[in-house]
Amino acid sequence: MNKQETSGKKVTPVNETDFDSAVLRSEVPVFVDFYADWCGPCNMIAPTIEALSEEYEGKVKFVKINVDTNQELAMKYDVMSIPTGMLFKNGIVKDSLIGAYPASAYRQRLDNALGPNQVSPTN
Repeated sequence: MNKQETSGKKVTPVNETDFDSAVLRSEVPVFVDFYADWCGPCNMIAPTIEALSEEYEGKVKFVKINVDTNQELAMKYDVMSIPTGMLFKNGIVKDSLIGAYPASAYRQRLDNALGPNQVSPTN
């Protein structure tokens, strides 16, 4: 198993074995980053996802799934292109974003999915 370095990082690697407990049964919304080690855009957004995991700490859990070693999960959620980010809330996909985007795009999707009660007003 060739997992990326995770010490001191908040984005947790998840696989098919622990997906149900880590994502579907989570009490907080979960942002899932479907990626592959060889994927340039995936590596490009990794620091952004890491920064967002710190920004949304306590509100959203961030996990990453390597599609090469977890093909059944990728197929189950129709992941055709990577990177694909999916936001799960109460075990259901609430939003998804395919491709590499700036932090503001992810932030907007997260804030919309979390709703007005969990996000501070922006004015």
